Amino acid sequence: MTEPVPTALQQFTATSDDAGKRLDQYLVSQIPDVSRVRVQQLIEEKKVLVDGKIAKPSLKLRGAEQIEIVGEVQPPPLRAIPEEIPLEIVYEDDDLIVVNKPAGMMVHAGAGATEDARNRGTLVNALLHRFEALSEVGGELRPGIVHRLDRQTSGLMIVAKNDVTHRKLATAFSSRNVHKTYIALVHGWLKQKAGTISAAISRDRIRRTRMTTKLSGGREAVSHYRVREQLETPYGKFSLVEVKIETGRTHQIRVHLASLGHPVVGDTLYGAAGELKVGTRPKSTRAPEALSLPRNFLHAAELRFTHPRSGKDLVFSRPIPPELSAFLEKLRTSPGIQKTG
Repeated sequence: MTEPVPTALQQFTATSDDAGKRLDQYLVSQIPDVSRVRVQQLIEEKKVLVDGKIAKPSLKLRGAEQIEIVGEVQPPPLRAIPEEIPLEIVYEDDDLIVVNKPAGMMVHAGAGATEDARNRGTLVNALLHRFEALSEVGGELRPGIVHRLDRQTSGLMIVAKNDVTHRKLATAFSSRNVHKTYIALVHGWLKQKAGTISAAISRDRIRRTRMTTKLSGGREAVSHYRVREQLETPYGKFSLVEVKIETGRTHQIRVHLASLGHPVVGDTLYGAAGELKVGTRPKSTRAPEALSLPRNFLHAAELRFTHPRSGKDLVFSRPIPPELSAFLEKLRTSPGIQKTG
């Protein structure tokens, strides 16, 4: 018995103008509201037929082909999956949770994630396993999430247990009534010991995973920094800085500091070296080995906000985690180190 041919949900006919185009490129141009990744998934799932046959994304069109999509263009919405993952809960009451997120953990899965891969190991999954209920304002993929931290940034986050708390906290964030302090180690010595970076941030048009301050029309972003310590080491100069942000734009601290020529240590996306190597040194001096940090040296160290129900002022803080402390200590104790306050 032969398999029934799936009914086409969408049909297209290639023209002579399409000759030479890849199949995936052609479909992206025909259904622009669908990502290229999703188009490629449809082809790989054998849900695209060319003249009635299964094709590859790289197929070059000749023109005049009949192209059929026999599967749903938009994938079904993902739901977060409870997972038993250890969490450091700093504070909890009936309305909210304060958690100390480790580096390497995504806050929630992305819209293009699959249940087998990127939807695993997230903060949301860990929260769902530990707590009975979280707010639903953010949807099924982001329950309880009022604000975020980058995957390779550690530190304090507020999570809402109910919708009323979520909305009040969201208002507090947008009104700049939640005060966040970060600790970062950056390359080089900043020209000023303290200052304010006020530069709008937008997505880089070439590298879509990056943000930039170099384009017009970005979103307002304000960061205040203060140098805590300056280090001159065999690996170069570094500054340990405290950063307070008024806004919470994507990659804000990372892109702001990089815009000054001082990328966060470990942040290769914004120009930091993947490995710290020793510069030219006298042969008689014992040269230390190269150093690397598999995460960004950025930590959300303090949160200050007013409790949305009680009106009580709350302050929470956590020191930089052990891997950052150990890395900083290696720099501080390197042969030939010079340190200023």
